[in-house]
Amino acid sequence: MKLDPNKQFSAFLFDMDGTLLTSIAAAERVWGAWAKRQGLDPIAFLPTMHGQRAIDTIRRLELPGVDPEIEAEKITNAEIDDVEGVVAIAGAAEFLAALPTDRWAIVTSASKELARRRLEAAGLRMPNVIVTGEDVAAGKPDPQCFLLAARRLGVPAANCLVFEDVEAGVKAGKAAGADVMVVTAAGHDLDLPGNPTINDYTKIAPVVSADGLLSITLAYAC
Repeated sequence: MKLDPNKQFSAFLFDMDGTLLTSIAAAERVWGAWAKRQGLDPIAFLPTMHGQRAIDTIRRLELPGVDPEIEAEKITNAEIDDVEGVVAIAGAAEFLAALPTDRWAIVTSASKELARRRLEAAGLRMPNVIVTGEDVAAGKPDPQCFLLAARRLGVPAANCLVFEDVEAGVKAGKAAGADVMVVTAAGHDLDLPGNPTINDYTKIAPVVSADGLLSITLAYAC
């Protein structure tokens, strides 16, 4: 499915990990070590933790004797320390640079400090507006994060295009009323038909109208 190149949006809302940058290796090193300490099978566990807040992932496991807040803080600190292999997804830096600074935001399940660390490692700039897992009471797939980002930009969420790479994020974007573009560079196995898809940002470009609305040239998207 292709996004209508004539459709215009008030703003673009980007997830971070797997959408603007690749951090899978670093995240899975940290989470894999944690899973082993908890007696979990990392192979089975790791595919379940992407795209959601650490505290939500740990709470969902309902591990006896484990304090989700304490463990989530440990995980976050370990991820801040380990950014080896964190790189920008192809074309992401150029795509963001072509956008007006007041027309895009990052909406991530990471903490603000972790987001800053990974964006710096990937050579991507911090946006004027960033919503992190610390800013909302409920993480993705709840739409709070995208609704908050749109509000901070001063636009309706229904007039935004969300860029996401995992199911929880796609569901959050749709629940917020936004259109969703799925980025597949991270290689997640998603069963989400009906969404426009790109692999990376090398074959698309943003178009900014005279009144500041955004659209995308999608000649090579699938």
